[in-house]
Amino acid sequence: MRSNVTSCLAWRLYVILDRAAAQGRALPELAAAAIRGGADVLQLRDKTASARSLMEEAKRLLAVTRPAGIPLIINDRADVARAVGADGVHLGQDDLPLADARALLGSDRIIGASTHTLDQALAAAAEGVDYIGIGPIFSTPTKPEYPSVGLDLVRQVTAHVRVPGVCIGGIDRDHLDPVLGAGGACVAVVRAVCCADDPEVATRELKMRIEHFHRATLARSL
Repeated sequence: MRSNVTSCLAWRLYVILDRAAAQGRALPELAAAAIRGGADVLQLRDKTASARSLMEEAKRLLAVTRPAGIPLIINDRADVARAVGADGVHLGQDDLPLADARALLGSDRIIGASTHTLDQALAAAAEGVDYIGIGPIFSTPTKPEYPSVGLDLVRQVTAHVRVPGVCIGGIDRDHLDPVLGAGGACVAVVRAVCCADDPEVATRELKMRIEHFHRATLARSL
């Protein structure tokens, strides 16, 4: 198994630092809080930023994530990920093709892809993606253009796709257990951390619940 895939398999909580959702909060401060709370991986997402401003923000975040040993993924922009030395890129269905992103970034960077159907998930896995995003599981204002796919897709992907899956879309403390119960090994959150009164506490509560679920599942299987 490729080393990137192996590292992604260990993820439990994936925090997306979304400029719009943060509502003026400094992203490096949010990143530091999420890391203290136990986030396994962070993503920088800013759909409206210029390449220059996105690079500057990514460099500020790397100054926080790199010493902590936490991967930083850049949403959409493989060129920015390469330029700043980020750990990888997350691609949407309409972004740069995976083969081109891999040629740009090399084999040591992580590449994830958003998928909204089982066929898309299977195709991404066949193309060599390191992890897939599954969603949006629930309706979310951060992705209003996509209808929710529901928990059935989590079950289907878990059963048929052999690369790590990250469940995303409207997931918060109240929706966490059904996603985990459907087979989600890792969940991605946006507003649950970016909009929380205390992002560190919110991250820690989510991570503890995820780890408790997986420990309990393992104990039942023994």
